[in-house]
Amino acid sequence: MSKHGKILVAMSGGIDSTVSAMLLHDQGYEVIGITMKTWDYKTSGGIATKETGCCSLDSINDAREIAVDKGFHHFIIDIREEFGDYVIDDFVNEYIAGRTPNPCILCNTHIKWNALLKRADMLDCEYIATGHYANVESGNDRYWVSKGKDQSKDQSYVLWGLSQECLARTQFPIGDMTKADIRSMALDWGYESLSKKAESYEICFVPGNDYREFLKVRNPDLESQVSGGQFVDTDGNVIGEHIGYPFFTIGQRKGLGQAFGKPMYVTQIIPDTNTVVLGDVADLLKNSMKVRGVNSMKYPIIGKRDDIVTMVRYNSNGTLSSIDTLEDETGVEVNFHANVRGIAPGQSAVFYEGDHVIGGGIISANSN
Repeated sequence: MSKHGKILVAMSGGIDSTVSAMLLHDQGYEVIGITMKTWDYKTSGGIATKETGCCSLDSINDAREIAVDKGFHHFIIDIREEFGDYVIDDFVNEYIAGRTPNPCILCNTHIKWNALLKRADMLDCEYIATGHYANVESGNDRYWVSKGKDQSKDQSYVLWGLSQECLARTQFPIGDMTKADIRSMALDWGYESLSKKAESYEICFVPGNDYREFLKVRNPDLESQVSGGQFVDTDGNVIGEHIGYPFFTIGQRKGLGQAFGKPMYVTQIIPDTNTVVLGDVADLLKNSMKVRGVNSMKYPIIGKRDDIVTMVRYNSNGTLSSIDTLEDETGVEVNFHANVRGIAPGQSAVFYEGDHVIGGGIISANSN
């Protein structure tokens, strides 16, 4: 019998999840590794023989080899249909709605953790673990995520949607370590190739990280349906034509398709009229926004607060803000104590009390 019981570890084949599994194994847990096949490169518009990242055959084999070498069980599960129906369809639909989605957060919240807990129950595992740079803390019958030790790698931002049930059974073994620690540990264990393994910052199902091409593959008629849109300035004057509003994101400067004599940025996307508003960098600055689909993590409800740091994008410092429940109680309104650049509907807003995540939600609108 193991020292600490059974734990199911999500193993993508990358260094972080692999070291997590080995750490838990060395601590005395009965580790069961699991690799989830979430998407298919060929049906996503890529070439099957050039798969890279967490769902490639090489990554799956890397995870299995470590499990065999360390002497613990490893399984591969196919959740492509479930992942595609929910995450990929939402990704496409959000761009068509003129918003900028974050599929990793959606996957964590609705797919990955549910799939892990389901298999954990089937395998009689009390806990699940992943290789995220974050921590789980608890108190007053609540669980919440807190920042990882390595601030440059902290992933608490992408975990705001996890439920209390998920957090109560989750461990993050490398939360109190740095990336340098992880690489050194892999090398000390004799896994030199693992210690040098490169990281991927791409969306896992978007070949070459080209979301425009991905949208065209998923919807072959999209390009013709949205062609001939107009660029307008912040006063509403037409200043050019564009290839279609779904192919632009808030804050974008490059890839507009034409020159305007000075730097111009996408400041607003209006799907109903196929209009993309361009302005100066100052036009990207906003001091308030509305957030819906809020998950309260540290407290039963977030309520009214005047000293919360709000992050509107991954790996940012965040901005001091005040938050209050909307009148229709469908979300919260955030008022920043300083202007924030490039608030994009569809992205996540995550609320911090020190290093603790008190909750988060999806940005629905911004205003001056």
